[in-house]
Amino acid sequence: MARGWCVFLMTILLLSGCNAEQPGTASLTVAAAADLMPAFTEIGPLFTARTGIPIVFNFGSTGQLAQQIERGAPVDLFYAANRSFVEGLAAQQIVDPSSLTVYAQGRITIWTRADSNLHPQQISDLIDPVYQRIAIANPEHAPYGQAAREALERAGIWDEVQDRLVFGENVAQTLTFADTGNVEVAIVALSLSVQSNGHWVIIPAELHPDHPLIQMAGIVRSSRYPAAARQFMEFVNGPEGQPIMEKYGFVLPTTSNTP
Repeated sequence: MARGWCVFLMTILLLSGCNAEQPGTASLTVAAAADLMPAFTEIGPLFTARTGIPIVFNFGSTGQLAQQIERGAPVDLFYAANRSFVEGLAAQQIVDPSSLTVYAQGRITIWTRADSNLHPQQISDLIDPVYQRIAIANPEHAPYGQAAREALERAGIWDEVQDRLVFGENVAQTLTFADTGNVEVAIVALSLSVQSNGHWVIIPAELHPDHPLIQMAGIVRSSRYPAAARQFMEFVNGPEGQPIMEKYGFVLPTTSNTP
């Protein structure tokens, strides 16, 4: 199994009165974008309490998760931070095209530690050399990194700050770089910012229109439990899941961003 599959593995096994090893018991493996970690850590237990279905979450960079699924990683359900990755797997019939569901739209923020005397108010502030190291998720495979790069470009400061950038493997690691003091500032997901104790400001969505972070889920065709996977998708987009998603700053689905 690829090393990246294990790096950001977060497992939640919730038995809720049923034994996951009993024959015929569905146990879902959900590959999920790292920005979902706080929300899904809450949603997972609720889903299991209602259904008795255990959940195993694997959080990581959307692009890396997509590659793992393409190579046959044992996944039932893919929650991506950008719809293009799920749609690409659906085009290859790796993900069931009929299952594609938009579940949220993400936002990006500029984040600094609460004890820092550096509190940028807008992305153009990062041109100041006082920000010696700026962390973003790797734009080669992380949708939040792609949005961050576009925002820096549209703000006209990409060339000036490029040599100061530090790339995280995913948006959660990017936040860790700033939280541990290894960089002065990070551009991360709003969903991670709201549950942190740092200082943050939202970057206007107008600065990354080509990467709007429309987030999509889909059922992997090789899943042994497609019905249970669909139950989880409906739960996330339902009356119990949506308030939690909204609490972490996700914009909920509308008719304008559904497939």
